[in-house]
Amino acid sequence: MDNTPEKQFDFWLGAWGVTWGEGGSGTNHVTRILDEKIVQENFDGGTFRGLSFSSYDPERELWCQTWVDNSGGYLDFTGKFEDGKMTLARDAIVKGEHCKQRMVWFEISEDKFEWNWERSDNDGATWQVKWNIHYARKAS
Repeated sequence: MDNTPEKQFDFWLGAWGVTWGEGGSGTNHVTRILDEKIVQENFDGGTFRGLSFSSYDPERELWCQTWVDNSGGYLDFTGKFEDGKMTLARDAIVKGEHCKQRMVWFEISEDKFEWNWERSDNDGATWQVKWNIHYARKAS
């Protein structure tokens, strides 16, 4: 894997089959757009669909991601690739309560990886996994 900061999300590029929980499944297609500077995600989980756009900000040395979905959701994250994991986090308000949310890509190999959606109610001291997705690369 190329460890230059701008290439740290390249493991995610491609067509993926995704599965979670008790029979949840979908697809995710991830490409580079806009002169190869932006990583675009097209997630299709059946009734839940969304897009994200990620770019590397060299001034802050952070990845920045914006997510939008068919429920009208909008989320924004920042983070880094460290210790073999990509972690993007945000401060949030959920049902009137302040919390932290993060996404973690881990156990990354060429043809598979794990992704977690996590929440912390104690300013990041501990995290609860709310959604785990298994990614498997689709044959080209």
